Amino acid sequence: MRHLMSPLDFTIDELYDLMKLADDIQKNRSKYAKACEGRTLATCFYEPSTRTRLSFEAAMLNLGGNVLGFASADSSSAAKGESVSDTIRVISGYADICAIRHPKEGAPLVATSHSGIPVINAGDGGHQHPTQTLTDLYTIRSLRGEIGQLTIGICGDLKFGRTVHSLINALVRYPDIRFVLISPPELVVPSYIRDDVLKARGIPFTEVKSLEDVMPELDILYMTRVQRERFFNEEDYIRMKDFYILDKAKMELAKENMLVLHPLPRVNEISVEVDDDPRAAYFTQAHNGVFIRMALILTLLKEAGSL
Repeated sequence: MRHLMSPLDFTIDELYDLMKLADDIQKNRSKYAKACEGRTLATCFYEPSTRTRLSFEAAMLNLGGNVLGFASADSSSAAKGESVSDTIRVISGYADICAIRHPKEGAPLVATSHSGIPVINAGDGGHQHPTQTLTDLYTIRSLRGEIGQLTIGICGDLKFGRTVHSLINALVRYPDIRFVLISPPELVVPSYIRDDVLKARGIPFTEVKSLEDVMPELDILYMTRVQRERFFNEEDYIRMKDFYILDKAKMELAKENMLVLHPLPRVNEISVEVDDDPRAAYFTQAHNGVFIRMALILTLLKEAGSL
């Protein structure tokens, strides 16, 4: 049984095949309209979500399959104290594949040990968000033609941002990638990313506080929000939340072909005046999430022998 817990669960070649399949799905929607007929996806979301949960559901419905699940821990038996392992045992009898989001790091991995169906990590605490990373990689490849030879600025909450951690882990496998890590001192990237991933692999990176100073050198700017739900202190969140705001003036400093990505939701870290800039790719990125998740569902179901 194959699961997806981290973007590293797929080789570079497998990711390429997955993105090629997503391309074909995007161009030939009708060809896949009944590909998962009679199959069911369970969405077990212990944390709130809009794009991830709905894009998973849209993906399965677009494939002709069915969807069941819950959108918060309060609306599941977790509110009664049921464990993740018990929940997945039950879900395995109801569905063919499961996407799980959980506030505790490692909870989806625990689920895989007790599951009879493929499990997809849809986000676990501040740890990983592999399907967002697949979406990010697919968007970069679609708009740039390839992944590699890029200077990538990642800005905002680099400490708690699971999308950031997953993306860095995935991108270091591609050629000639350089990172500019932009954050306040309190939200710098964790040491296990800095030391065990970047330094250990000899990946060039710089850590800076000023977004304006580095805008001219970036090929991609990956903005993130400061995550209120990860802060223990409301005062700290309020102090940090407006640390970076991307606006028209800052965009004037950037290359003409730079891309702005964001995993969404945004709060106010990207001004709405940037939305009309042709370099703003975050809504395209969100739409791409459906196609890459369709490709992922198909791939995991086929490998499980369910298709």
